[in-house]
Amino acid sequence: MAKKVKYYFDTESLAYRKIKPKKTKQLGYIGLFLLSSALFGFLCFVVLLNTPYFETPKDRLQAREIETMKLRYAILNKKMEQIDEVLEDIEERDNNIYRAYFNTSAIPTEQRKAGFGGVNRYKELEGFNNSDLVINTSKKVDIISKQLAIQSKSLDEILALAKQKNKLLAAIPAIQPVKNEQMKRMASGYGYRSDPFTKARKMHQGMDFTAPTGTPIFATGDGVVRRADNTASGYGNHIVIQHGYGYETLYGHLSKYKVKAGQRVKRGDVIGYVGSTGRSEAPHLHYEVHKDGKPVNPINFYYGTISAAEYSIISKLANQENQSLD
Repeated sequence: MAKKVKYYFDTESLAYRKIKPKKTKQLGYIGLFLLSSALFGFLCFVVLLNTPYFETPKDRLQAREIETMKLRYAILNKKMEQIDEVLEDIEERDNNIYRAYFNTSAIPTEQRKAGFGGVNRYKELEGFNNSDLVINTSKKVDIISKQLAIQSKSLDEILALAKQKNKLLAAIPAIQPVKNEQMKRMASGYGYRSDPFTKARKMHQGMDFTAPTGTPIFATGDGVVRRADNTASGYGNHIVIQHGYGYETLYGHLSKYKVKAGQRVKRGDVIGYVGSTGRSEAPHLHYEVHKDGKPVNPINFYYGTISAAEYSIISKLANQENQSLD
């Protein structure tokens, strides 16, 4: 297409003459065009750089790393959900079985699952593209860590209570102090009885077991021998064992000792032998149980060696208001 030629009318010559553009003006147009083209190209380049359709290898690598991170966080959250389920089961058994068995109060759910008050622990994680994901995961990790710490402390407490309870169970005077398979050695029980010497009715604070002189006598629970002598009035040769937890047992009218003061004994150990020393009418063992300094009925502590039927027999014999042997 031919370039348009412009003319003007010359009044002096009364003829049309061709318009010749100035070279400076032409150069200005050319410069403006080139500048506009360069600016347009730069803007297009910037736009392309910031679109997903134009990625550098570094951008693609970073995108893959971000997706991998999201996947790992998702797997971590799934595992934490599984851990939380297992932990909830342990906490339920801890509260409803272990702590109930040892008669100690349950740990409230609010205490187990409480968050962290005070300062914002996750401030440094804010302001990023995936801050919510990272912060929520961090919170879950912190809460589970706290739950585990509480549960660990609770199990330590349960272990201590179990050890203590084992000691308590071993310390309680739970067997008869002499062999009594046929339940025929019960001569006199706990309660008011007739005194063999004065015939007056008085409180008998123990149980009398008839047995030949020299019959072995057993410690009825774990403990320490507090005394093994004959200085207490009426008991003759006698032994007192301190079992702890407020329990103490006395064994009277022995023919001889097999232990001494300060010696530690176990339930079932032979500590002496039946005799008739002191204020005694015939060879027998006078046996007492004290709890917190007060005498209690020994018959309530024989569950370790007798059945329900045997308990019924010995209870009937012990409750007869007959004459005691001391």
